[in-house]
Amino acid sequence: MKRTQRWIRTNIFWVVGVAVLFSAATLSAAKFNKVLEIGKPAPIWKELLAVDDKRHSLDDLKDAKLVVVVFACNHCPVVKAYERRLIRFVDDYRDKGVEFVAISVSRQPSDQLPQMKMRASDSGFNFPYLIDPTQKIARAYGATCTPHVFVLDQQRRVAYMGKIDDHLDDSKVGERFLRDAVDALLAGKQPEVTETRQVGCDIEFE
Repeated sequence: MKRTQRWIRTNIFWVVGVAVLFSAATLSAAKFNKVLEIGKPAPIWKELLAVDDKRHSLDDLKDAKLVVVVFACNHCPVVKAYERRLIRFVDDYRDKGVEFVAISVSRQPSDQLPQMKMRASDSGFNFPYLIDPTQKIARAYGATCTPHVFVLDQQRRVAYMGKIDDHLDDSKVGERFLRDAVDALLAGKQPEVTETRQVGCDIEFE
């Protein structure tokens, strides 16, 4: 009887241990980001200037269910190709408690605040467009290109990171990774896909 009980306890501990290890690997493994892992707290930004001439911080969005952060800029043709999709995304999810923020860390002349203001106005941006000339926030997120998107859950942990969808041409998109991740989180579930390889124009760090 005692031998049987010891066998049961040993096997329960083994099963639980394997489950914990598997869960941790699932939540934290990052294939394409050398800095951040899924399930980790998102880096905080503070007092970044935006095209509305106001200072913005992550804490301003404390009441949001989810926060979507995309690293962007003016000059990148890939970002330009996604602008209308991102505007539609904001329209579709704002009333569901999802906040969206775009951040530029580019130091090119075409990506400075006056030019950002013109782009936001001409394109009809319906989201904050921030600038961080120090590039610290992009480094903290492990962002490598534009657009590079991050979805933060209600506890502001990284729940998805990578590309927006699987095709530059909107008419040929088959998998909408950003929307699928947000839909899952809003439904109280974990995204089936938590990370994809980011695609776009390289961020030029100095």
